[in-house]
Amino acid sequence: MESQSYFYQFLKPISKELAFVARELEFSIFQSPRTMLTHARVFVENILQHVIVLEKLPQSDFPTLKEQINTLYEHGIIESDMRDALHLVRTSGNKAAHDARLFRFSEALLSWEAVYKIVKWYVEVYGPVELKVPDYQDPKPQETVSYDITEVQERLRVLEELLIASMNSNDVHQAEDEVASTTDPATMLEETIPPGFTTIRKLFYKDESIEVPHFLRDSFLLPQRFTKSETFLIRLGANQQARIMSELPTNLEGLHKHVKRYNDKNDENLFYELKVFIEEEKKRRQTILERPGEIFLFYKTDYVIVTEELANTEITSDIFTGIPSLIRQLKEDQIQTVGQLPKELVILAKYENVGIGTVENLFEQLKNIQGKR
Repeated sequence: MESQSYFYQFLKPISKELAFVARELEFSIFQSPRTMLTHARVFVENILQHVIVLEKLPQSDFPTLKEQINTLYEHGIIESDMRDALHLVRTSGNKAAHDARLFRFSEALLSWEAVYKIVKWYVEVYGPVELKVPDYQDPKPQETVSYDITEVQERLRVLEELLIASMNSNDVHQAEDEVASTTDPATMLEETIPPGFTTIRKLFYKDESIEVPHFLRDSFLLPQRFTKSETFLIRLGANQQARIMSELPTNLEGLHKHVKRYNDKNDENLFYELKVFIEEEKKRRQTILERPGEIFLFYKTDYVIVTEELANTEITSDIFTGIPSLIRQLKEDQIQTVGQLPKELVILAKYENVGIGTVENLFEQLKNIQGKR
């Protein structure tokens, strides 16, 4: 996936962390004004704290952002217009953090303009002489698939931790080591992470871990997708455990204790099958992002594109051979054509005397039909 351009790319020579926090602010303006306003306050506060260090002012004398702004003004470090811009970002951020009302795009845009004034001043006074600040530009709504707002908030949280650590250490690698996060901090400095792929949590089994991407946060754990753990998941589900990804405990050791006659080996098998499941889902997600507007039928990581002609193909023994039991049971459930099949073909293994081999047989025939048309 190609990286998206963003206005504050010019900040990268000064601080990648600063540039990337600004990137997330820009992308959140039209998605969640509240998020933009709240985190713009954090953004400018980090800039001011760096200024206080550069100006050798005692940080302990003014712990709040309001006191920092007023002190810088009293010392003649900022003019009244800069003070007003800083207070606008501060008060807007405070309101967004505490007020439950609906915030407007226009409020986020006002804060965005104020952030520009602050960044321009910061770069011109404290940045490299050769670094030029481009003219102000209004942000534009994203035309591509955007990040879910909870994913944006997670990205901002990690990047802000990186920003704070880097401002204190001036060493990006040291900063990455200092950030405690479910997400690998280094990956947050990449610009090519597609929407949905930000790590939202980690699952552990003994000394190993799996990163769960955001788009799978509440995904249904279809037992048929887990060959060795199918019955285990069905039993857990009957006890309202492990039905969806977010129900899984952070540490899978001892999960088997929720059901009778299972042991540590079942926890281990599930952990390793979850690894496979997540990798398969990532490949599917990438395919969907690369081919927007298409309808898919998936079998593991492979797929067929459902054209209108394929969707209208009747499911009969004349067309699909060697799977009479499956066809009969589909008919009983009023599934008459390919377009009525579930996107996840493995679900069909739920039928009596229908195993994964039968589902794979159906999938291969679907591919052959598609290839001939």
